[in-house]
Amino acid sequence: MRDLTQEMPKPMLRVHGKPILQHIVDGLSGTGIREICIITGWRADVIEQHFGDGAPYGVHITYARQEVQDGTGRAPEYAKAFVGKDDFLLTYGDILVKPETYARMVRRFESGTFGGVITVTVGEDVTKGGLNFFDEEFCLTRLVEKPSTAQVEALKAEGLLRPGQPLYYNAGIYIFRPSLYEFTARIEKSPRGEYELTDAISMLVAAGHRMAGVEIEGRWVDVRDPEVLQRLERGEGL
Repeated sequence: MRDLTQEMPKPMLRVHGKPILQHIVDGLSGTGIREICIITGWRADVIEQHFGDGAPYGVHITYARQEVQDGTGRAPEYAKAFVGKDDFLLTYGDILVKPETYARMVRRFESGTFGGVITVTVGEDVTKGGLNFFDEEFCLTRLVEKPSTAQVEALKAEGLLRPGQPLYYNAGIYIFRPSLYEFTARIEKSPRGEYELTDAISMLVAAGHRMAGVEIEGRWVDVRDPEVLQRLERGEGL
């Protein structure tokens, strides 16, 4: 985000007059979620001053600070006490979706005996993000994070990548049971030097937990750079 985040954490950049993170909080509140924990890092004070205890937004917000930015696999650990024994929805702070997406996730989670829910969006370039494979009930069977050329060829050889087949990318919003913490505690740093949440999810699936898939309908925006932000401000993608 270059100069845009010199003094402002990315989730607080404004889209249509309010921070990205406020769009997320409003969507969660509209789904009936009232208890929220925000994991903060750099310029945490900006987020905490804006949201306070959450009362103006109809929710109760607590905060946990991730002092060392060492990956998505470590971030949930800071909310472990907040989660306790409850199931929980986890979202990255720069993902915009239609508010009804959260309600669809909850309905899917409650429709069967699942260890969690993973959201996906359809793309074309297999190297862009976490690539997900599902069974006939649209439950996750395998997840490959940013596959290399060699991995892509191996997936083709296995018959998992076929011409005309939809490619499902990780959309960055989940529902988990507290059992996730059994696996986040065991992950090791990836070749990128970070603890990856996707590694914990892969371990969870390997241990027999069923992760139900939900394909995002309509808007899904990863606000990753200034160009995306400009398109949003012009009304594109909303």
